[in-house]
Amino acid sequence: MAARIAPDPAEEARRKKPGAQHRLVIVDRETISIEGVLNVESFDDEQIVLETNAGILSLVGQGLHIRHLNLEDGVVEIEGYVEACDYEEETRKRARGFFGRLLK
Repeated sequence: MAARIAPDPAEEARRKKPGAQHRLVIVDRETISIEGVLNVESFDDEQIVLETNAGILSLVGQGLHIRHLNLEDGVVEIEGYVEACDYEEETRKRARGFFGRLLK
């Protein structure tokens, strides 16, 4: 049985602040509404990477376009064809560092 690493209490408090829900709605693989967005890490027409209060969310597709962005409310609306969406823990993403991303 693998040991679990306890999450950072400060990070956990930031993610779980009152009223901070995470919601992902995909309609017909062409319109995406996301709540609980903290930051946009990167974006282009084939991949959008978002920091959410549920971890790092990566959307992969074609013709992806951020139609609406409001980081104060944590809301993003995206248009385009979605091929995949994937979550990963924020700590793993940040731990890779410059060379980890370069050699990806």
